[in-house]
Amino acid sequence: MGQRKLKKWLGLFLVCILVWGGTSTGFQQCFSFPKEMRLFAGSFKTLRLSLPTSATVSASNPDLVEINGKGHLPVRVNLKEPFILTSKKTGQAQVTLKLFGKVPFKRFRLQILPDIRVIPGGQSIGVKLRAQGMLVVGHHRVKEGEPSPGEKADIHIGDYILTINGEPIRDMNQVGFIAQKAGEADQSIRVELLHDGRRKKVTLKPEFDEREHGYRLGLYIRNSATGVGTLTFYDPERKKYGALGHVITDMDTGQPIAVGDGTIVHSNVTSIQKGASGEPGEKRAIFFQENQKLGNITQNTQFGIFGDMDRHPGGGMYQKSVPVALAEEVKEGPAQILTVVEGQKVEKYDIEIVHLIRQKYPATKGLIIKVTDPRLLKKTGGIVQGMSGSPILQNGKLAGAVTHVFVNDPSSGYGTYIEWMLQDAKVMPTRGQQGPAFL
Repeated sequence: MGQRKLKKWLGLFLVCILVWGGTSTGFQQCFSFPKEMRLFAGSFKTLRLSLPTSATVSASNPDLVEINGKGHLPVRVNLKEPFILTSKKTGQAQVTLKLFGKVPFKRFRLQILPDIRVIPGGQSIGVKLRAQGMLVVGHHRVKEGEPSPGEKADIHIGDYILTINGEPIRDMNQVGFIAQKAGEADQSIRVELLHDGRRKKVTLKPEFDEREHGYRLGLYIRNSATGVGTLTFYDPERKKYGALGHVITDMDTGQPIAVGDGTIVHSNVTSIQKGASGEPGEKRAIFFQENQKLGNITQNTQFGIFGDMDRHPGGGMYQKSVPVALAEEVKEGPAQILTVVEGQKVEKYDIEIVHLIRQKYPATKGLIIKVTDPRLLKKTGGIVQGMSGSPILQNGKLAGAVTHVFVNDPSSGYGTYIEWMLQDAKVMPTRGQQGPAFL
């Protein structure tokens, strides 16, 4: 009987402990503690658990981290008070907290990244992008009632013509000349394509078009795109830049344009078409000083365009680099964007980050933002086309970039986390590149 009572009281005690633990702030903090933490080299993180006990903190690689300013680990801490983790150099370590110095109760991986600082942009830029070969944007029939020569040869809309008869194709007139010459000689031509990212070879024979009195392939093709956007950042150390915050697609096929080459130049905003519900507004701008190239275009990804830039483009609000925010550091609340709404003057405007979509891996549309600045709302109605790429700053750090406007609410739109753009620009390493993971 005595043992039964003892077990009963012991069980009741354990239940009380679990209930207390579940409602205790300290235990809730412990259970919500991340399994991985990232810091830039030279930065620090304050950790709070608020538990009424002492512990020791140790790291598998003590050369990388200090605890409360002490480099000799383990370090004894009082969990009633916050303790500070300071990163010293890049690498990975496993950090372990032990209650009373003996009982391990929390482990997490610490990844220390190289210190990254870039100069926020906001400048209006003109974009000139040339595709990798000739992009097929449509078919047209050469002979009534028959498929076009291109269709017969299994050439699809969205394919890129790379070479014809082994000759690289860089100009649309070049294609017409080759087709005419082959048709007159009653010869077929060999075409190398880029189809869904893979090279493919086909053969087709030009046909005579009686309406145009010449030999044709039955293809509509294009090899370039131009537009206006916003510079997001410039990295003076690596001479790299990022802009736009979203991919450039072909206007007819809707597919991303594979980069052959391209440049960005200054642009001058001449007027604004104000946005309204159901009708996105836009910046109207002209290319300015086209002979003075700001940078080249080497990549066109889902997060924007990227390339090399030899020097600071000038005209921005910032001349010196600022820290960047990791995705987990961005918070809901006030922030600012940098953009141009008249001429070439970059100005800062207030916004609110109203929602965050937490992302461990690269994906677009990570932030939902709302313009709150009355000056910008009066001038543009909120977010307009051409504003894509405008840098988002929060708490003195570059946090993201504007990407899209909500069609039915031009005061609101999407943004992307800046670290995804930095990765595509080869400025910031992707997750997992700092060394082997702990198993």
